[in-house]
Amino acid sequence: MPFSRIAVIGAPLDLGAGRRGVDMGPSAIRVANLDARLESLGYEVEDLGNVEVKQAESLPRGRQDARYLPEIASTCRKLAAMVEKAAAAGQLPLVLGGDHSLAIGTVSGVSRHFRTKKRNLGLIWIDAHADMNTPKTSPTGNIHGMPLACLIGKGPEELTHLYRYAPKVDPKNVALVGLRSVDPLEKTHVKESGVRAFTMRDIDERGLRSVMEEAVEIACAGTAGFHLSFDMDSLDPQFAPGVGTPVRGGITYREAHLAMEIVNDSQKMVSMEFVEVNPVIDEVNRTAELAVELAMSALGKRIL
Repeated sequence: MPFSRIAVIGAPLDLGAGRRGVDMGPSAIRVANLDARLESLGYEVEDLGNVEVKQAESLPRGRQDARYLPEIASTCRKLAAMVEKAAAAGQLPLVLGGDHSLAIGTVSGVSRHFRTKKRNLGLIWIDAHADMNTPKTSPTGNIHGMPLACLIGKGPEELTHLYRYAPKVDPKNVALVGLRSVDPLEKTHVKESGVRAFTMRDIDERGLRSVMEEAVEIACAGTAGFHLSFDMDSLDPQFAPGVGTPVRGGITYREAHLAMEIVNDSQKMVSMEFVEVNPVIDEVNRTAELAVELAMSALGKRIL
């Protein structure tokens, strides 16, 4: 991860979520002094502002099994272009969310960047949820439950085929860490996908260090490096109360920092995003503050 420059991009997208408020996530993370704190680590930080997102109140929901699909696809195309441009300029893209459907744009942009160099991208997806529903299996029609499926080529073509190719990441190079909430019909997708899923039981039994070291190996095998997609609901709600879909029994504060430190040790992270920060249900911006702390650990901050 030999980056000295970071491009910060906000994605105030909440069209993919069932609960409103995550569109304010990028602002909350910036209020937590993200840019200055990254600069304190020695990085040159360029904040590119926010990708344009339409407001839900001005739009029809559209398909009940994939709500706001055209608008989410449009936002992801714009975000992918911004991310690809930043990567091509030698910057590490850091995307702030927003609901997790934005990852379709982030990962597509980074994947496209390496595809032009005939190289592949790995993916570490830290999340309480599998995000591997499709319109046929989703119990809600909310697209934030579908992005990982889309990135490995399963889902609506408007999302799977950004840049007119799929998958964006080979499933064998995807590690899903922190899983503890999977929809009934989604389980088959996870088991048959080729993605390596590490549940909270794996973390309990093996320890997070062992799990993360294997996740890094998976994401780096034959790739140019990996994108880190960090859903703040992977953490236990006692540490991150302000998230889109909280689930008890998650990763602890210290485990999360260890995971980020192991990411930094690998020196193989090429882009990252923090998603599902919802200030509406947060406590004095605790969750956004933690997102900034974790970003700093992933980018090299150490205790000593």
